[in-house]
Amino acid sequence: MRYALLFAGSFLVTALVVGPLAFALDGTVGIHDPSTVVMSNGRFYTYGTGGTSLVSDDGWTWRAGDTLPRRGLAPDVIHIGDRFYAYVAANIGAQPRADVNMIWSKTLDPTSPDYKWEEGGVVASSDGVEDSNAIDPGIFRDPNDGRLWLVYGSYFGYIRLVELDPKTGKRLHPGDQPRNLAINCEASDMMFHDGWYYLLATHGSCCRGADSGYNIRMGRSRKVTGPFLDNMGVDMIVGGGKQLIGSGGRVVGPGHFGLLDQGDGVYRFSMHWEADLDRGGASVLDIRPLLWKDGWPVAGENLKEGTYEIQSARTGTSLELRVEGAPVGGARVGRGGSGGFGGRGAGGFSGGRGGPPGAGPGIFGGVGVPIPAQQAAQVSANWPSGNIDVRMANYLLEAQQKWAIAAAPGAGGYLGSPYFRITIAGTDRALAATQGGELVTVPAFSGVPEQLWRIEELPDATWRITPKSVPGSKDALALSAVGSSFATLSKFDPASDKQHWLLRMP
Repeated sequence: MRYALLFAGSFLVTALVVGPLAFALDGTVGIHDPSTVVMSNGRFYTYGTGGTSLVSDDGWTWRAGDTLPRRGLAPDVIHIGDRFYAYVAANIGAQPRADVNMIWSKTLDPTSPDYKWEEGGVVASSDGVEDSNAIDPGIFRDPNDGRLWLVYGSYFGYIRLVELDPKTGKRLHPGDQPRNLAINCEASDMMFHDGWYYLLATHGSCCRGADSGYNIRMGRSRKVTGPFLDNMGVDMIVGGGKQLIGSGGRVVGPGHFGLLDQGDGVYRFSMHWEADLDRGGASVLDIRPLLWKDGWPVAGENLKEGTYEIQSARTGTSLELRVEGAPVGGARVGRGGSGGFGGRGAGGFSGGRGGPPGAGPGIFGGVGVPIPAQQAAQVSANWPSGNIDVRMANYLLEAQQKWAIAAAPGAGGYLGSPYFRITIAGTDRALAATQGGELVTVPAFSGVPEQLWRIEELPDATWRITPKSVPGSKDALALSAVGSSFATLSKFDPASDKQHWLLRMP
């Protein structure tokens, strides 16, 4: 952050009732400059400017947590071995004179007997004269060799890189000069993906609410020490940077990227918005999917409630109830009353071949007016009353192919999202996992675990759909397309398109 803002007390914001929220999280989410979200003893933690912190049991509903013993600017946290290292910056007098201090604890859980923060000393500093401001630390451990790196800095000068000792969290070579990586940015962090190192940093003004210009930009390099070039080949040391995410919708000023690797090739990232208009313009935590396209990370969107077609990315066919469908608008009938094109259901268009499309009548002419969407109430009287199996079929806009996806009330969630219920639109008929890892729809949603679904965006912008639990199974199973006409549940394979789904609004 550009300004040295310290809060006398915790900065907490609860939801205002002003319609749908523009971000994924629930509970108390007010925080500024959050650290990367980390897990300790089964809970999620993040720490912000001024000593504030948030904690969550499931990654979806958040509450205020304990403050760090060191209060400062934009801390970052990493877990290595049996220690959690927290790096906290503070200006000494006027900017840009500052220190980054390290503290460590064996746990982040204040109720644990191992909860005790120890001082580790200064790991980076700026003297107030050099072209650097030693704030906004970002911690990165190289997955290739285990080396530990710290990036830091603000608009007062360069973003700089120093190496730390992963065994102690302290500066490894205090006498070495820091390496300059970027300029005109702050709140930097790093990550590695597919042979590239990425430097992510926040551009624009902060700390002005809805007038903040924060946005996250990036460059990449084959070496951790740079140079970091954007997609146009411009070095970040001269102000380059491809945008990852900017303001939009009802939220303003994204900043402070933190990578969240979920395993199985699923990535999310933590950040904050300088102002969420649906929360009174407060600065809030957000967690979003991280996608990849053409070698660059892309900010995904959290799933919005609505009615969707659930289409297999592999087969192009869609999930539906195993019932006899009725063609939208009725079946077309050829000359003399013989069956025409479409076939399923009764009644509809009649007559000869007629004129051009849209002129009516005739099997190619249509009816001359718009055909309304098919509703479940129009056709569901013909469906069985008990459990109904599901299958895959060509999408024909029929009612048994339209799925309403909504947050399940009171069911909690997972990192960055609530659990969802998936029902046939216009009904309470719910998708459920069954004993043996199969699928069925039940007449009414009851909220049991086999009716709750995780829906997570994958790096290719498709979705993974997973029940919270499967009766009689300890394995995590995902919705899987078998051939073009059958769906089941099976163990997730990141390399298989069988478990990649497209969610399309009809």
